[in-house]
Amino acid sequence: MKEIPIPLVRANQAGIVLFVVAAVLLKAPVLIAALWAVQVLGLWRGIRANVFVQLAAPFLKNRIVGAQTEARELLRFNNSIAVSLLTLSLIGFWLDRDGLTGYVLAGLVALAALIAILGFCVGCFLYYQWKRLTR
Repeated sequence: MKEIPIPLVRANQAGIVLFVVAAVLLKAPVLIAALWAVQVLGLWRGIRANVFVQLAAPFLKNRIVGAQTEARELLRFNNSIAVSLLTLSLIGFWLDRDGLTGYVLAGLVALAALIAILGFCVGCFLYYQWKRLTR
């Protein structure tokens, strides 16, 4: 599949936002580590291996048929950015006693996911700028 239905993409984005918000409220960096694992698995094996997508898919069956889609290449680019920032977040938790660096970096991922849910994809914008400059 070269195109990914938007409802599956939104399920992943919602999972990102929920996990980061929960991690901040509960002061539980382990949730950021779990989020990192979910995103790495999705990057490595594809969106259908993403736990958030697997959990949401049964509820989205009717919405997937005929839904708008997103290019797999674009989704992988966005996922790569998320995994990179979450990796830096985990390093931040390891290096920073109070975890502020880790929460800020994870917060950037959650903010980008929330903005994407609301209709503007920051990663997509960066992708198109990168493609434009590398032609």
